[in-house]
Amino acid sequence: TPIHRHSCEEVFVVLRGNGTLYLAAQSHGKYPGTPQAYPIFGNSTFEIPVNDAHQVCNTHNLEDLQMLVVISRPPVKVFIYEDWLMPHTAAKLKFPFYWDEPCIQSSVKDEL
Repeated sequence: TPIHRHSCEEVFVVLRGNGTLYLAAQSHGKYPGTPQAYPIFGNSTFEIPVNDAHQVCNTHNLEDLQMLVVISRPPVKVFIYEDWLMPHTAAKLKFPFYWDEPCIQSSVKDEL
């Protein structure tokens, strides 16, 4: 994933593969800062708090990283960072996010 944050909690269940979770050290400062790295692997579960900048990367060249992700308040407004030193105020809004686009477009129907 790109480095990003959003105003909802996320719970990940790693179904298959290996990777690294990068979690911002300074989510409430002016910028995310150097992230803490956590190894993730099949059958592990982790939670991302509201508005904590994070990134998930696959660390295995020959195997996909497959995860089930549950979010607390869809649709999601995602703010994307170019790097870990980009100020929070400069992060770019991506809305609707990829998986929300079909839902938002189809909900604008006239019932008559």
